[in-house]
Amino acid sequence: MRAVVQRVKEAKVEVKGKIVGSIREGLLIFLGVSKDDTEKDCDYLSNKIVNLRIFPDENELLNRSLIDINGSALIVSQFTLLGDCRKGRRPSFANAAPPEKARVLYEKFIEKVEEKGVHVETGIFQEMMQVYLINDGPVTLLLDSKKLF
Repeated sequence: MRAVVQRVKEAKVEVKGKIVGSIREGLLIFLGVSKDDTEKDCDYLSNKIVNLRIFPDENELLNRSLIDINGSALIVSQFTLLGDCRKGRRPSFANAAPPEKARVLYEKFIEKVEEKGVHVETGIFQEMMQVYLINDGPVTLLLDSKKLF
């Protein structure tokens, strides 16, 4: 499971011109599910993300987590995070989970984040979406539940 995590002042996602998810201060999380992922990957990544100390404290040091600031998360599915661009010019998505499996683990990830007391908004699985954000910092991190990077 892979995630691109962006610290935001605000973010929203639209489908067919309608806002389907919107947050203020918090994290925009793009989530990709691989064919080898399990619920353990959801556990690891959800726990890691909500506890990342990437928000400033009173001394402007990155010492506060999403939970500490009572921030929100906008979680958007993005299978292209599993794209392998090492060979040729067209990404291979052979490592991406099939939609049925990806949907189950995407929804499980959302559930795990909500269980930690974080307000969650989402995009719509398998829809074309437009995502708008005001990146704060900017702070953008790449995470992989298999710890590949």
